[in-house]
Amino acid sequence: MAAQLSLPWRECGEASTDGGRAEVPRPAAPAVPSPAPALLFVRNGRARRYILRVLPDATVRVTIPRHGSRREAEAFVRTRTRWIADRREELDVRRRDTRWRAGQHVWWRGVLCTVEIGSATGAEVTVRCGDLRATSPVREDYRPVLEPLMRACAARELPGRLRALAATHGLDVARVTVRNQRSRWGSCSRDGNIALNWRLLQMPAAVCEYVLLHELMHLRQPNHSSRFWAEVEAVCPDYPRARGWLRSEGLALG
Repeated sequence: MAAQLSLPWRECGEASTDGGRAEVPRPAAPAVPSPAPALLFVRNGRARRYILRVLPDATVRVTIPRHGSRREAEAFVRTRTRWIADRREELDVRRRDTRWRAGQHVWWRGVLCTVEIGSATGAEVTVRCGDLRATSPVREDYRPVLEPLMRACAARELPGRLRALAATHGLDVARVTVRNQRSRWGSCSRDGNIALNWRLLQMPAAVCEYVLLHELMHLRQPNHSSRFWAEVEAVCPDYPRARGWLRSEGLALG
């Protein structure tokens, strides 16, 4: 099976108990709104508190810390019903409107660039976003114009970046592909093939590099064990900051 880096940017917010060993949450009176979200309980021995995350399909993932219990986790969910409803509503709004309109800010090469419309030439206008430029008829959504340019840049640049990092760390990559992945940043198969999401070129260089290193370290540890994370930390000591950016800003890349 391929090890993969899932998309925290596709999740919609996070809630947790206070740090340290979690206390038993007090149940709240309100019930989960109808239709009730599906709950996915995951135990994580490294977690120090209960954590809620709303996933792309509106499932609520509940992380149970090492000394926690399913009963306490269910009680914690009941105290956060309003928060869950709000995050699911935000996710639904983002899912419905993915257009890139004139004047909107779009992530590109780590900067929030404005979609700008320039002078008209005949029936067409000039569309700019960062270093990207194209001509297009006037339209409500310029994403179909700009996104292919971004994907072409990613296909040209990302494989070279990955192979350069692989050489630096003495690793061999069999094959690199750049894809329009919807549920992961990248993946690494056991035979050394790495697939990358073109959206990596939208994010800051340091965050992109973390994702590339994350996939490369799967060549040494094809899992997400403590040994794997030790490998990641050795080559990218500031990786928690990159993961934080993905959680806070990544949803805008969808």
